[in-house]
Amino acid sequence: MALSASDLPAMYTLLANSMSGDENVRRPAEAALSQSESRPGFCSCLMEVIASKDLVSHVDVRLMASVYFKNSINRHWKSRRNSCSMSNEEKSHLRQKLLSHLREENYQIAEMLAVLISKIARFDYPREWPDLFSVLAQQLHSADVLASHRIFLILFRTLKELSTKRLTADQRTFAEISSQFFDFSWHLWQTDVQTIIHGFSTMAQSYGSNNAEQHHDELFLTCERWFLCLKIVRQLIISGFQSDAKCIQEIPPVKEVSPALLKAVQSFLPYYSSFRNRDPKFWEFVKKACVKLMKVLGAIQSRHPYSFGDKCSLPVVVDFCLNKITDPEQELLPFEDFFIQCMVMVKSVLECKEYKPSLTGRVMDENGVTFEQRKKNASSTVSGIVTSLLPNERIVLLCNILVRRYFVLTASDLEEWYQNPESFHHEQDMIQWTEKLRPCAEALYMVLFENYSQLLGPIVVSILQEAMNNCPPSVTEITPALLLKDAAYAATAYVYYELSNYLNFRDWFNGALSLELSNDHPNRRIIHRKVAMILGHWVSEIKEDTKRAVYCSLIKLLQDNDLAVKLAASRSLCLHVEDANFSEQNFLDLLPVCWESCFKMVEEVQEFDSKVQVLNLISTLIGHVSEVIPYAQKLVQFFQKVWEESSGESLLQIQLLVALRNFVIALGYQSPICYSILLPILQKGIDINSPDALNLLEDSMALWQTTLSYAPMMVPQLLLCFPYMVEIIERSFDHLQIY
Repeated sequence: MALSASDLPAMYTLLANSMSGDENVRRPAEAALSQSESRPGFCSCLMEVIASKDLVSHVDVRLMASVYFKNSINRHWKSRRNSCSMSNEEKSHLRQKLLSHLREENYQIAEMLAVLISKIARFDYPREWPDLFSVLAQQLHSADVLASHRIFLILFRTLKELSTKRLTADQRTFAEISSQFFDFSWHLWQTDVQTIIHGFSTMAQSYGSNNAEQHHDELFLTCERWFLCLKIVRQLIISGFQSDAKCIQEIPPVKEVSPALLKAVQSFLPYYSSFRNRDPKFWEFVKKACVKLMKVLGAIQSRHPYSFGDKCSLPVVVDFCLNKITDPEQELLPFEDFFIQCMVMVKSVLECKEYKPSLTGRVMDENGVTFEQRKKNASSTVSGIVTSLLPNERIVLLCNILVRRYFVLTASDLEEWYQNPESFHHEQDMIQWTEKLRPCAEALYMVLFENYSQLLGPIVVSILQEAMNNCPPSVTEITPALLLKDAAYAATAYVYYELSNYLNFRDWFNGALSLELSNDHPNRRIIHRKVAMILGHWVSEIKEDTKRAVYCSLIKLLQDNDLAVKLAASRSLCLHVEDANFSEQNFLDLLPVCWESCFKMVEEVQEFDSKVQVLNLISTLIGHVSEVIPYAQKLVQFFQKVWEESSGESLLQIQLLVALRNFVIALGYQSPICYSILLPILQKGIDINSPDALNLLEDSMALWQTTLSYAPMMVPQLLLCFPYMVEIIERSFDHLQIY
């Protein structure tokens, strides 16, 4: 039976009750709503609740109605066999109703309405809803600031949804939308940016006057509308045109938009300092706008590299970014997110394969210039622009600035390290390079060095030499010289593959790195950690006559008092043990200390990632050294303790299963000495009724197979495992290896 207007009070009550903290009230309401979903008129009732003027203050109920509406669209809008779907009449009513409710004052509700329209458009545009964009465009001509903001919110959500459709026909449809809608969106963006800059100028001049707060709300709404318009312009350029790297055709909007976006950045930046202590709301907007503008420029460059490579776009954008990186204004220094985007842009240009001159020969075509030849010509043109932007002096300056300014640990870095060494270590390893300034600078430096290694090799060595001369191993104070030395060590670690042509590792190790470890002052942990990292990065360059000394140094670092140093040493030691040229003979007498250090570290660390890292080192040692049996009893005790403490941590247990498998292989036919710990773990891992079965079964099966392969005889405990095989086979064959 269809729902009607008379059911609205009951619908409101059910929605309100579905948010109740009382389970006895909430569950019946959720069940009733779930049963009503398939009834005709359900979404119409929800729409009436959302749009009701009498319920404006009941935001929570309206939001809940919009959530149920969205879920119903996903389940029932599209006609499917053997399922209930909405009638065409109700769909038409809902489409009209949604477009008539464009002045929603609550932002959360407005955003949900935009999502609802975008979900319906994915199914219905352009066949059942051909006038969607024309109606929205018509409404814009007579809309006030609020209504126009809401319309642009709808446009952004809808375009974003449609751009994800991958069928050729859908992409052709989106291209048509782009060609029809771009000029209007771009014109409004240009108008709004002028309004905003004029408004900012007026605000900056009127601070302290009585009229300072007037019109701020309307200006801020214009700012938000402009920001949405920027997202729409980005979507139209990125998804509305085929990448020019594939078609070698100029994308006209790129040449028009890119300089304007940069000009907007230049116009907004001065207000970063003006608004910082005076108007937090607009200060946040300026930050958000500048970062987004740079991200859009980066997205355009990545999608349409040849069009962006035009002389009116690429030179001015890259020159601006390089100037900001190498010579930033003092008041902008706290604006790290902006500098990150400048570095991302320069890095993207430096590693863009379309900007590399082609080294292939040319095949002549009697009928004209081939596609490859046109691509080669375009690449050659842009390559010349990049070369002119980066003369040798500028490349050397950029390298020096990156190492001497951006690689240096800050006071906040050191405080974070002091407060929690484990977290500091893992953050340096795991953070995305685009999220923090120093990792971003390091990523840019590596690309820069890769492109200009012959020029920069001697420069980096000279920075290293200067830093070592100015900060001997006896220095214990955290001085600028010590922090520069840490930065120089980082610079040499990251580009070992090219720098080995300019720096002899044996001489460097004997003359400097090994001496760094002779000073155990707590402040030396900064250098000790970087030495540990260098020893890991340079593993392929360490010759036989230096291996023993390097192993001893890593074992010493593994016993350091600082956890960040220990964890760095454990990672580097793992790289050495895994290396194809690992010298077990030079390492055997160090094994007892190494095992003890690993067992002790597992006791000390608190974080999950630290435990996994140490367990990985132990597993690697077991798999690569022959002398395991003398330490078997201690390893059994260690595995027992770690397994007991790893309850609920599947990733750690998987690592433990891998280590146990290596342990069984290392023990060979003496493997029964570890059955006391091995078999209970194995039985739990192959039990498909265990809560962790989905995560552990595959590695447990591999461990079981290895255990059987090295079992000298069949013992009763192993026979007890075989009944589990029946259940595994009945459920799935995915975990059975085929020979």
